Amino acid sequence: MPSQQILPITYHPPPQKSLLKEAQDDPTTRLLLCSNFEDEESNTPVYPPLPTTSAAAPPPLLSSYTTTSAAAPSNHQQRRRRTASDSSLSSHSDEGSRHTLAVDVEHAAVDVEHAAAETFLVTRLSLKLLKYLGVGYRWIKRFLALGCYSFLLMPGFIQVGYYYFFSRQVRRGIVYGDQPRNRLDLYLPKNSDGPKPVIAFVTGGAWIIGYKAWGSLLGQQLSERDIIVACIDYRNFPQGTISDMVKDASQGISFVCNHIADYGGDPNRVYLMGQSAGAHIGACTLIDQAIKEAGEGESSSWSVSQIKAYFGLSGGYNLLNLVDHFHHRGLYRSIFLGIMEGEQSLQRFSPELMIQDPNVRNAASLLPPIILFHGTADYSIPSDASNNFAETLQRLGVTARLILYEGKTHTDLFLQDPMRGGRDNMFEDLVAIIHEGDSEALAKDAVAPPRRRLVPECMLKLAHRVSPF
Repeated sequence: MPSQQILPITYHPPPQKSLLKEAQDDPTTRLLLCSNFEDEESNTPVYPPLPTTSAAAPPPLLSSYTTTSAAAPSNHQQRRRRTASDSSLSSHSDEGSRHTLAVDVEHAAVDVEHAAAETFLVTRLSLKLLKYLGVGYRWIKRFLALGCYSFLLMPGFIQVGYYYFFSRQVRRGIVYGDQPRNRLDLYLPKNSDGPKPVIAFVTGGAWIIGYKAWGSLLGQQLSERDIIVACIDYRNFPQGTISDMVKDASQGISFVCNHIADYGGDPNRVYLMGQSAGAHIGACTLIDQAIKEAGEGESSSWSVSQIKAYFGLSGGYNLLNLVDHFHHRGLYRSIFLGIMEGEQSLQRFSPELMIQDPNVRNAASLLPPIILFHGTADYSIPSDASNNFAETLQRLGVTARLILYEGKTHTDLFLQDPMRGGRDNMFEDLVAIIHEGDSEALAKDAVAPPRRRLVPECMLKLAHRVSPF
């Protein structure tokens, strides 16, 4: 394992007036979500009921085939009546087809309306975010780099997007709570012979641009190895702050633990995983739940004991050591403190510090095994963040393991390497841990075909160079 160099951390006190206070004082920055968004996010679509047919007597036209002995109709009359009856049946069939088509069109219109509402919500929040960010040099530079990066990976994004919207193995937008964006996507294996292991995945996005669809590539590839993936969406800043994100993640995990059996998952093999900001949110949620269970034994809809292991990919777990680093990387201190509910809350939402609190140290004994993945060339969140967290956990008696990948950046492990096709070390390590002890699954993994390439190598190398992450 390569030696780690501890980066010097310079800490400067934040300005007295925090972003959160400004947002509260300024009524123009308050999020006022209209009822359309609340209805759309908190309820499943309600489609108009299909008309039911009455059990009344058959239509009079059908009685034209019945005859009485008193007045037998002529052959000519019978032919005319048969013709009229056939025309009537054809008319009923056409009306039924037209009605079915009308219902399908109406359902599609409802879906389009919901998509438009969600797009409008994201756009509105993005514009509000721009107001917070202002137009600074670092922000403009990273925005342009992000545009170039996205363009270079566009061939892969198009293929993943097509799978996300059109694959029958994806169940999109399953509601798990009553707050905005309380939805998750399920990626189901084609093979349905027996219950499957499950990963509840919390996506990254700097606590600002996280979205459940960001886990589509991972969900697709893991489902090909007979692993169900549930990508949990959550409120982002400025729609919510870190406590809202942790609450949403907890509700999403609860839904997975208690309902995944309905989708073919094994409730005894549920894993929790997060990437980047999602790794931080997932770790906060897991440790917060352990603290609750170790304390007064608060009633909860899920338990830490239901999580078989936690996987943290490129995460940050001590915010006091990262606030200055994020500021110099373009996530300004005022914004970050607004997300984290002020400087006084940084320790409260730092998993590495939460678990060391003398009042809750017995919570460490409740934690499942924790496996951390990190690239040594990660400049967004240095690999020291995972190294220090793993050492802290091991010192407290938690089963913790750190796996470093030499020369890999923040996005290499999650995007470029999966899009490269062939063998992916991080992916294979993850699958091997999940399938450990399952000889049949391991045998299938050994003969699994290599993943196909989604993006040409030259474009992947350029993306690696221009990545703003």
